[in-house]
Amino acid sequence: MQNDKVNLTSKSNSPGRPGINWSVACIVLLLAGCTSTRDWIANGFKVGPEYCTPNANISRDWIDADDKRVLHDPVDHAAWWATFNDPVLNQLVAEAYRQNLTLREAGARIMEARALRAIAIGTVFPQQQDVSGRYSHNLSNGTGFDRHFSVWNGQFNLAWEIDFWGRFRRAVEAADANLEASVFDYGDVVVTLVADVAATYVEIRTLQARLELTKRNVEIQRDTYELTETRFREGATSEIDVQQVKSSLAQTEGFVPQLEVAIRQAQNQLCVLLGMPPEDIAERLGEGKIPEVEKDIALGIPAELLIRRPDVRRAERELAAQSALIGIAESDLYPHINITGNVGVTANQFNELFENGSSFGSVGPSFRWNVLNYGRILGNVRVQEARFRQLLSRYRQSVLVANLEAENAIIDFLKSQEQLKWQLEAAEAADKTNDLITLQLDEGEADFNRVFNVQNFKTQQESAAAVAKGDVAQSMIAIYRALGGGWPSPFLGEAILEFQPDIEPDDMVEPEPLLELLPPPDDLPELPQALAPQQ
Repeated sequence: MQNDKVNLTSKSNSPGRPGINWSVACIVLLLAGCTSTRDWIANGFKVGPEYCTPNANISRDWIDADDKRVLHDPVDHAAWWATFNDPVLNQLVAEAYRQNLTLREAGARIMEARALRAIAIGTVFPQQQDVSGRYSHNLSNGTGFDRHFSVWNGQFNLAWEIDFWGRFRRAVEAADANLEASVFDYGDVVVTLVADVAATYVEIRTLQARLELTKRNVEIQRDTYELTETRFREGATSEIDVQQVKSSLAQTEGFVPQLEVAIRQAQNQLCVLLGMPPEDIAERLGEGKIPEVEKDIALGIPAELLIRRPDVRRAERELAAQSALIGIAESDLYPHINITGNVGVTANQFNELFENGSSFGSVGPSFRWNVLNYGRILGNVRVQEARFRQLLSRYRQSVLVANLEAENAIIDFLKSQEQLKWQLEAAEAADKTNDLITLQLDEGEADFNRVFNVQNFKTQQESAAAVAKGDVAQSMIAIYRALGGGWPSPFLGEAILEFQPDIEPDDMVEPEPLLELLPPPDDLPELPQALAPQQ
């Protein structure tokens, strides 16, 4: 169904009829529309709402702020993984940043948004600027003149819809916000990628430690089994003891392939994060300990989440883009004012095109207005407003989720340290108990059933201690993930964002402007010396 339109020129065909006072008409239209005249002027002659960042609910301080291990010092989050002092991890993070395909995809989205922004800027200028030419050979049935004649024509056409209501400027605002949102989307991928690489690496080291402990306990239990068989042949014990020790040995040996499978799967996952197909990287990783973690950690204040986490910033920029779309939709309520014109030449012979009398031209204003589609256009405005409300809730929810994830990671970090302390004591006690029971067994004073229980308990406690140590490192990774650690990336030549200090809860948090756009992943600068891969 075609739109009903009015297309009139500003010149009246009736000499005695007064011209339309367009200034008065425009004011009347504004009063009848969604934006008041005062707001239209205050907004820089643009209809629609003027965006400002909304408030978001966030805690004033951390729940565990009184814990001595929680520091309010500024967070050094850009290259947080370097605190592990692990050259292998540093190299893996650097390689993932350069090769990860999800990150490359996010970089391509920035390029797309940049191109869309250029298109939006282009609409502010004359929308039609084209040159055309035409030649035709004609045959007429008339008499008294040459029945065969040619027409040569060339002209330049221009059409410009004046941005009277701010339609195109709002489109540029939306494109700007979408471009910034794509940059923060890239940052969100960086945060997730770095945390995933570190978490997978810690998982591999934890599994390697458990595998080493399990193999060591297999040797201990094998010695016990051989001793039990010797005692059985000497008649000093029963076959029940032999079978019980054999069962314990087989159970412990069964843990070895289980852990080897888990290690291989974690290595395969790490390969994908590095942007390459799964392969055996055991030699490349080598042997290593579970990364050590300091007991305290700097967290700053919760409100910093609003300006640090790229997913929160992305949600806010998407909200800003949607606000501009409301203005674009509202501009359809008003007439579109155009200036059109052309200039050209026409002649019957090509060599006559540039002679006097062959040129022509015209210029003049016009407008078109969907006067009978007010309800449909207003409905579209309401749709855009409803989408704005949806994104507003999403933005505020993203702040709450950021606060939630940080608090959960903090308590996990603190309690994991306490768990590790007790688990190490339990493992040490189990090891001493095993030494004592082994000594008694050598002297023929120990009960085999008791030996069996002690050795099983030792295996369990040492494995649990390794898991607890890995959990402490994983909880620290979770903290930096929740705080948006790794963004802005230290692999860029200079910071992309500036952060505002001392943000108070419930204050308007206005994001700083982007200083520059991210380069494509293939064009990244050299790594900082401290983070360069170790030879």
